[in-house]
Amino acid sequence: MDKKLLDILACPICKSSLVYDKNNQELICKADRLAFPIRDDIPVMLEDEARELTDEEIDALNI
Repeated sequence: MDKKLLDILACPICKSSLVYDKNNQELICKADRLAFPIRDDIPVMLEDEARELTDEEIDALNI
């Protein structure tokens, strides 16, 4: 994930910053507890494509 792109991307729902999860190829919004997938190096920033994160996943991210 390009650092410059990550700096300008925001959650499409709450507009908060996102955290890149390299292992799962996802952008994480901790405020909304959502993970947006990255497919073919392109972030898919659609609410319908995001998955909800569990408490364990949020804790494991350590963010």
